[in-house]
Amino acid sequence: MCHYCGCRQIPLIRDYIAEHELVTWLGVRALEETGRGEMQQAQATVTQMRSELLTHWQGEEEGVFALMRDDELYREHIDPLIAEHRELEAVLARLDMTRAEDRASLQHEVDELRIHISKEEDGIFPVTLVEFSGPEWDAAIAAWERAHPGRTLNLD
Repeated sequence: MCHYCGCRQIPLIRDYIAEHELVTWLGVRALEETGRGEMQQAQATVTQMRSELLTHWQGEEEGVFALMRDDELYREHIDPLIAEHRELEAVLARLDMTRAEDRASLQHEVDELRIHISKEEDGIFPVTLVEFSGPEWDAAIAAWERAHPGRTLNLD
């Protein structure tokens, strides 16, 4: 992930990155729990990971992604990311952490999630700095807030 463009200083992007870090950590935690034989806890952690991702994806897809999809150049990058969201959601929904093949699947998906996150953080998010102005940021923040009921984005 880059640290040079300044997008991490934008509150919305900062919070999306924090959500990326949380869901990655949850995936790793679930794998560690299975390694300790804590299958029920691992299943609960996967459920939490999926819940966090669904909220995260709603905010991204209805905000930043929706705004960027208006441009054909960006649409060809956004659409595959949305497809990856759907694929991961389907996998997480069916995982049974008591099954060895599902534990292996989770490991694969966590690895793939890191690649996916890199595409967003190193590709999509920096572009928002040059493409978005006040109205776009307002719309993207409103989408984040709709996806996170009861929360308001900390703009500090």
